[in-house]
Amino acid sequence: MSAMPPNLSARAAKRISAIVSKEPAGTMLRLAVTGGGCSGFQYNFALDAARMDDDLVLERDGATVLIDPLSLDFLVGAEIDFTDDLIGQAFKINNPNATASCGCGTSFSV
Repeated sequence: MSAMPPNLSARAAKRISAIVSKEPAGTMLRLAVTGGGCSGFQYNFALDAARMDDDLVLERDGATVLIDPLSLDFLVGAEIDFTDDLIGQAFKINNPNATASCGCGTSFSV
């Protein structure tokens, strides 16, 4: 891969590990970009036990994130992070490819 792949922050890895520890062995987090949301595209997070041959696999501190090739095009150079602040807890994608995003941070445009 010539472009910079997404990276997984230590905070996100810790939270993913906590989530999947309560799931069957082999469970991973899948991040996908789909059409929709108030800004055109949205991030979808799901637990998945199936790794596809063409998935990008990000691993850090025991956490595994799967990203399909179509979604990867939108996530080049992005950081998958986790925030825990006064307004709540959430995974956050710091995406340099997004030209705009909604207030909640789950949808974006390019």
